[in-house]
Amino acid sequence: MVTPAEALPGRDTPMGGLAARHTVLDAPLTGPWTTTDGSPAEILYVAGGCFWGLERIFWQMPGVVGTAVGYMGGFTPNPTYEEACTGRTGHTEMVLVAYDPGQVGADRLVATLMENHDPTTANRQGNDVGTQYRSAIYWTTPLQEAQARAAVRAFDELLTSRGHGHVTTELRSADDAGPFYFAEDYHQQYLHKNPGGYCNHGPNGYTCPVGLVSSDDLPAQTSVEPPRA
Repeated sequence: MVTPAEALPGRDTPMGGLAARHTVLDAPLTGPWTTTDGSPAEILYVAGGCFWGLERIFWQMPGVVGTAVGYMGGFTPNPTYEEACTGRTGHTEMVLVAYDPGQVGADRLVATLMENHDPTTANRQGNDVGTQYRSAIYWTTPLQEAQARAAVRAFDELLTSRGHGHVTTELRSADDAGPFYFAEDYHQQYLHKNPGGYCNHGPNGYTCPVGLVSSDDLPAQTSVEPPRA
């Protein structure tokens, strides 16, 4: 991993040119996202290789009200795709998932990530190699954290019992990971715009346990952090 001192300098201003609406879900591309009853949606950030294929998996899930691809977890402010691909920004290719918790739980979102890439290959998915392709989950609520840790721990036990390596997925809060920087417009919903485009995601043959943690397992005084984008 590049150090902050070695990271590319980036820029102060965000990239422009983003479409206003999601081309599949017809939701605001950059938020705010709401549930069917008008409440704020919850946000979970997931990474597992090239963000094109991963975003498509999540926008098809019931209960997901918005998705976007971008860069997160590193040091370079407002990076370009070309900069992220050098591995010198520290960011991973990230998918923002906005969802209605009344329709789908974060544990199901985490399980979907685990089941559709190889979380045992550190900084790599197939021929995509580098820290920008690392597996990661960045949460925005205490329940997301508890569910992510429980699901990853259970999946790790499952994979190692079958003779595979340990799960290397990076687990952090979104506050710790830093800002989510939206990728260029042509990356957003790329596989909808380019149906024959490159995709390196699909079922890995294992089912990730879910339902291991509920809100009842959290301390009564725990407060939920607001979503960030």
